[in-house]
Amino acid sequence: MTIDGSITARLLAVCILFVLSVGAAHANGAGDVFRGKLFPPNLILENQDELELSRDQFTSIREAVVQVQADVAEHEWDMREAYLRIMEELDAEPIDEGRVIEIANEALLAENEIKKKQMAMLIRVRNILNDDQVAYLQSLQGE
Repeated sequence: MTIDGSITARLLAVCILFVLSVGAAHANGAGDVFRGKLFPPNLILENQDELELSRDQFTSIREAVVQVQADVAEHEWDMREAYLRIMEELDAEPIDEGRVIEIANEALLAENEIKKKQMAMLIRVRNILNDDQVAYLQSLQGE
C-alpha cells in the first residue's frame, strides 16, 4: 500500500467511524430533538423521589430498560463486527469500494435497529409517567 493510499484509507476509516459514532451517541441520549418529549431513564431514576414514582412505575421502567438492553446486545455485536471488517477492508490495496459500502450498510442496519429499540423504550417509559411527572422532567430540561 502506498503512503497516499494508506493515509486515504485511514482518513476514510476515521470519517466512517465518526459519522457512525455521532449517530449512535445521538440515539443514546435521545438527542435535543426529543428534549421535553422523551426522557432518558437515568434522568427519571435520579429524580424518582421528586417525581414520586410509584413502585409499579419504578418496576415498569426498570423492565423496559432491561428489555432494551437485552434486545440491542445482538445488534451491537453485529455493528462492532461490521466496523472491524471495514477496518480490515480498508487495509487492502486497492480498497474494494463496493465491499466496504456493503459492510457499512450492514453496520448501519444494525445501528438503525438499535435506535428503533431505544426509541420504543423511551416511548414506553414516557407512557408510564403521569402529566405532573412529565411537567417536572420538562422543567429540569428547561422546557
